[in-house]
This record gives sequence, C-alpha cells and structure tokens, in this order.
Amino acid sequence: VLPGDNISMTVSLIAPIAMEEGLRFAIREGGRTVGAGVVAKIIK
Repeated sequence: VLPGDNISMTVSLIAPIAMEEGLRFAIREGGRTVGAGVVAKIIK
C-alpha cells in the first residue's frame, strides 16, 4: 500500500471499544500515525 491508496480491510480488536459506523479512526505505531479511516460496517 502506498500513500494516497484506498483499501478495505477487516480487523479484530485486542480490547473491546465502543464503535459505530461512520466513526473516524487513526492507526498509530510508535507515536506516529501510519493510517486513518472511517468505520464502514460493524461485523458482530
């Protein structure tokens, strides 16, 4: 994946967290943002 690319992914969280569709999130690694997105669908 290169900067500016759009992808779809499925993730599993290691801890429960309140989420809803449309929520914006950031993926951080070592204090640095490496990705960002929007929750499109909640899978139960």
